[in-house]
Amino acid sequence: MPVRFRPRAQFFLNIHHTMTFVVTEKCIRCKYTDCVEVCPVDCFYEGPNFLAINPDECIDCALCEPECPVDAIYSEDDLPEKYQPFLQLNAELAAKWPVITRLKDPPPDADEWAKVDQKLEYLEKEWPEK
Repeated sequence: MPVRFRPRAQFFLNIHHTMTFVVTEKCIRCKYTDCVEVCPVDCFYEGPNFLAINPDECIDCALCEPECPVDAIYSEDDLPEKYQPFLQLNAELAAKWPVITRLKDPPPDADEWAKVDQKLEYLEKEWPEK
């Protein structure tokens, strides 16, 4: 009788890595929500002046990336080195912000901020108290 090889579950977990998309600092103070409207799994979360993608919910469909008017969204595999910290930042912020499922108007000065680089210092992580 032949012996069957039974791989351990951990083996499968290591080779089956789901990729995610990442919102980078280009979104800070722009917060266009075109990407939200096309997301089939509602994995975007809204902060005061930034959007984040929950990496545990993203299904790697790539629909959001071309919709972003400021090119703030990257595939995890194509994420430039300078934006690597945003992978963890998206996960942290998505865990505490509310989900966003609909298109909203951008901030009135979004077009001005779209042209600004290095905006991390302007990221607001907490909603103002009401």
